[in-house]
Amino acid sequence: MRSVITGIGVDLIEIERVALACQKEGFLNRCFTEDEIKLIDNKWSKAAGNFAVKEAVAKMFGTGFRKISLKEIEVLRDELGRPYVNLYGNAAKLAHEQEITTIHVSITNTKEYANAFVVGEKLC
Repeated sequence: MRSVITGIGVDLIEIERVALACQKEGFLNRCFTEDEIKLIDNKWSKAAGNFAVKEAVAKMFGTGFRKISLKEIEVLRDELGRPYVNLYGNAAKLAHEQEITTIHVSITNTKEYANAFVVGEKLC
């Protein structure tokens, strides 16, 4: 069995822009799951990284956010700090339709910017 890349996505975002938006409680609750909000814990570079991943995943699907919402893409970290994605609702349905079995995630940031890169993969 081999794997095939189904799509890629990349996003770059200003951390300060996300920090300002996160000052409004409505933004956090509209964009992030409860577990993400706990993970972010007022660390705005982490919020920006998660937001960038959500944007990159929507690009990987090739749909943008026309068919999915931000909260349907959850970005968490494993015990080593490696980011991973959980999909819910329409995002999970879209991944199933596109036969995506794995989403690889990379996040990096500088003082000013957060960048995310994702690769969707399916088994053949």
